[in-house]
Amino acid sequence: MTKDSMPHDTPPAVHLRAAGVSLVLDLGRDVPTVLHWGPDLGALPATALSALVATSATALLHNSPDVPRVFSLLPGEFENWSGTPALTGHRAGEALTPRWRRTSVEVQADGGAGGSVALGLDDPASGLALELVVTLGAEGLVRIRQSFRSTAPVDAADLDLASVVTLLPVPSRGQEVLDFTGKWSRERQPQRTPLVDGTHARRVRRGKPGVDSPYLLAVGTPAFGARTGEVWAAHVAWSGDAEWLVERLPEGAGAFSAALGGGELLRAGEVRLAAGERYESPEVVYAYSSTGLDGIADRFHAALRADRRRPGAQPLVLNTWEAVYFDHDLARLTELVDRAASVGVERIVLDDGWFRGRRDDHAGLGDWQVDAGVWPEGLDPFVERVRAHGMQFGLWFEPEMINLDSELARRHPEWILGPTAGLAAPSRHQYVLDIAHPEAFEYLYDSIAELVERHRIDFLKWDHNRDLAEAVRRTAGGRAGVHEQTLALYALLDRLRERFPTLEIESCASGGGRVDLGVLARTDRVWTSDCNDPIERQRIQRWSELLLPPELLGSHVGAARSHTTNRMSDLSFRLATTLFASAGIEWDITTCSADELDRLRAWADLYKEVRELVATGRRVHADLADDQTLLHGSVAADGSRALYAWARLDTSPAGQAGRVPFPGLDRGRDYRMRVRRELGDVSLHQGAGPEWLESADADGVVLPGVVLGEVGVPLPTLNAGQALVFDLVAV
Repeated sequence: MTKDSMPHDTPPAVHLRAAGVSLVLDLGRDVPTVLHWGPDLGALPATALSALVATSATALLHNSPDVPRVFSLLPGEFENWSGTPALTGHRAGEALTPRWRRTSVEVQADGGAGGSVALGLDDPASGLALELVVTLGAEGLVRIRQSFRSTAPVDAADLDLASVVTLLPVPSRGQEVLDFTGKWSRERQPQRTPLVDGTHARRVRRGKPGVDSPYLLAVGTPAFGARTGEVWAAHVAWSGDAEWLVERLPEGAGAFSAALGGGELLRAGEVRLAAGERYESPEVVYAYSSTGLDGIADRFHAALRADRRRPGAQPLVLNTWEAVYFDHDLARLTELVDRAASVGVERIVLDDGWFRGRRDDHAGLGDWQVDAGVWPEGLDPFVERVRAHGMQFGLWFEPEMINLDSELARRHPEWILGPTAGLAAPSRHQYVLDIAHPEAFEYLYDSIAELVERHRIDFLKWDHNRDLAEAVRRTAGGRAGVHEQTLALYALLDRLRERFPTLEIESCASGGGRVDLGVLARTDRVWTSDCNDPIERQRIQRWSELLLPPELLGSHVGAARSHTTNRMSDLSFRLATTLFASAGIEWDITTCSADELDRLRAWADLYKEVRELVATGRRVHADLADDQTLLHGSVAADGSRALYAWARLDTSPAGQAGRVPFPGLDRGRDYRMRVRRELGDVSLHQGAGPEWLESADADGVVLPGVVLGEVGVPLPTLNAGQALVFDLVAV
């Protein structure tokens, strides 16, 4: 509807509520302003909404930093906002200075179940129209997306977009910033800083989120923890270059203290809109919690679980990589398959090395045909052996990459992403394939689809091992290509999933380098890290599940000596670490002893018993003073059962942990608590634990939920690299 034809009962403000969150927007201006984003305000009467509007920052134009001013959903210099603007760009050198006018508004508010506000805006002077949609979902997440369209005449110069960001304001009690960094095999490492004046910005120019991705940017009350404090967080749901920021100016952000958000990081000249062309910004997803970081995770987990094609637990998998690497020998792999079936594996994934010319990582990428020299009868005998055991079959691909030593590179050098003046040095002996090139796209689709169809492939491990340095499209006039590359990836995944509705795809990017809600809308799990060392994995998984539920996090049992850290670890600790994720094996189990195989069988049975609990329960984490200990668990939605791990990563100054509360339990119920010993014995420091633990080792000990959850129980002092698994059932 046009502004002039808006209904007379269009409210001056709209209040969206869901799952303990309120979002209040002032609709009295063309571009709405945020009056509240945070704890649920209840069913506000009209008088309360009017009071919010009346007491909001109302000065649109004012030069004094001491006077509150407007902070809209599209902040810019027109509002005297001196921080990062929502939009920058130019048309033939003339800077964009939009004066948005509203052309339509549609409000949908469903009581306490969320709702949305969809706005049409335009700026005739800039020749630009905008669709702005703000949604509060049933799980309490706020999603914002922007769609720009050039409305200039056909003969006008192209509109060059420089940056598009989405920002929401945060109140002054948010004083501490949490985001993440990392490196290969050490992804998602938390880092905290105080919120100070200026801009805390994280920008990724890797062509993918990267192993050092900020991942999630959170602002919270001082010393917020897993279960305590208020937290406001933002995630950029995009698989290419991106930026995250939180910004505080002395004059604040309207009636708030700071602005939080992000968007796609555009390279120079990357998005130029001719008349009628559109730019769709990535969705920026916001979460608020009054119960610490676990509350943030609850919201993301609920949203992802509600949107899965096949929700629930994942099959138990064996991946061949760390078992055989490039040594693809049918007899050896057949023995591995037989052994995997004997311990309860449900899916076999044949990793790198099966395609033409691929005897090491110097050659072959791009030639997605089975290597007849290694597989003279093709993959059929191997796949038939897998199927004979009733197991699913998966295959590794790295479609977005190419080796110069490949038939594809020799036939189509123009398909390589890079400047025509000459390629930079390779990374991991490979370059990037321009999958936005229509012919390259069709080649990949046909090659993958042919193999999926022939072998009825159930699962693709989709890898992406190098950054997109000098991501220039040779056949598009040398234009920067990350944006189009990312959209082409999405289109390729979408097309494969449409043709093969039961096909599952794992996002792997040199481990956990592409973990975002953009790619997760098109894939079924992530390979959390190339590191199977359980010491590293405990922390990597803990922070990965801040965004993703555990059943989407691939976690495999590796050999005793880690292939990435060279550290030795006990089998019981390696097994316990995988229970709280999508479990698998990455190990040459043909070399295992009879005892190791027995423990793998017991672990497989336990995983199958508890995986639905892990895949549907709430993830909880205890706030502990000792950062070398972890207590985390999965609690059934009805509180009837819970599974916890008590883990020690390293030694600590303190000799005892004291009473440790088990978070998330129903304090009004009693629980029978027992230790699951199927994984093997654990090593206790000085050989002894609390007396009550002996009862938990037998038939279990019954304890009140209020004691377990509020007071806590003394837990044993484990030696480093050990974990106990506790199973609690309400009685």
